[in-house]
Amino acid sequence: MVRLAALAAVALTAAVHAFEPASRPAGDLPTILISRQLATARGLRAGDDVRLARDRNGRGARTFRIAGIYEPTPDPVRIGAARHEARLHLPDLLALTGEPDDPLADENVDAINIALRPGADAGAYSRTLGARAPGITVHPVADAAGGAGVFVVLERFHLAIAIVTIVASTVFLLALTVMLVDERRETVGVLRLIGLTSRRILLQVFAEGIALAGTGALFGILLALASEGLINRYFQWRYDTALVFVRIAPEVIWRTLLIAVPLGVAGSVLASWTLLRRGPLALVRR
Repeated sequence: MVRLAALAAVALTAAVHAFEPASRPAGDLPTILISRQLATARGLRAGDDVRLARDRNGRGARTFRIAGIYEPTPDPVRIGAARHEARLHLPDLLALTGEPDDPLADENVDAINIALRPGADAGAYSRTLGARAPGITVHPVADAAGGAGVFVVLERFHLAIAIVTIVASTVFLLALTVMLVDERRETVGVLRLIGLTSRRILLQVFAEGIALAGTGALFGILLALASEGLINRYFQWRYDTALVFVRIAPEVIWRTLLIAVPLGVAGSVLASWTLLRRGPLALVRR
């Protein structure tokens, strides 16, 4: 079956009468598939007969039987578009869209999709095929979507925001840690006076930093995992799509731990080290 998105979007949304039950008797009708969004919007079910036309006036309409309903492949580029689509068999599509005044219209092909084996290099294949067939343009589907550049810009924008957020959070964490450590100045001074070395106290601070940073990172990960489903369900309902908006992948979790825990420990140790450099008497005096 061949996808008929543009034609279905025009004929099915503009010509309302095209969805009325056909008057033809149930015979060997050609079958089509329609998108879930279209079935919901028009109240259609599998087995219903509909009439499709290539223009808004309904001229040359043909009767088809709905063989099934499918979920369109999620496309971030078309997130705001109504996916009122239909899929027809190629002969039925040619018969519906053919130009009577141009016998060669059915022989023209605008684009051909070629499926490669898993793991094949699409870029290398497109360059090889383009060199062997001069006059045609060959490029991977990912580059032909028209939104690849947009997503690259968004990815870089998110990376810049992440870097700024991490740097600002680190500065804030360091300032907060210095304040907390300064409040424990007298306690540290007493520990130094009873014989604990700076290295022993620093080791304890290191252990506390690991525990606190790990707990904070774990809390953030659990909060993200709990919010993942809520965010996806809301935006999928809002835009009527199966697109996954948020996915907490394992590599994201490990990256979070590798960033949060060392930064938390480094902030605790650095703030405590500036305090431990003072003498015990200087720490306990008021």
